Amino acid sequence: MTAPAAVQGRTVLPLVDDCCGPLLLREPLTAGQAADLARTLKALADPTRLRLVSMVAAHDGGEACVCDLTEPLGLTQPTVSHHLKILVDAGIFTRDKRGVWAYYALRPATLRALADIIGASPRPED
Repeated sequence: MTAPAAVQGRTVLPLVDDCCGPLLLREPLTAGQAADLARTLKALADPTRLRLVSMVAAHDGGEACVCDLTEPLGLTQPTVSHHLKILVDAGIFTRDKRGVWAYYALRPATLRALADIIGASPRPED
């Protein structure tokens, strides 16, 4: 079973495990699990944030600084930083402060779990 992850000081229960697949298809979600999944999906449900995920994933080394993202997006640094904070809070990105700059990278486990949930096949009887 996949170990729970800690995001912003709270434990996020995994929605996918190695033995049995997506929890979403096996049993009803708890209120906490539904809230965590909704928060993650809501963070991704924005065109700018989807572009940020794509840009960071495609960037050299799989990480990028705000300074690398503002010009391609055509947005100001505070606006890009706001979107990045939402993605960090949702557990999609990690943030690594280096001097005055912060570098962002994808959390592959979060994206794998989302892909497993979204790409899950319905039960055979459906």
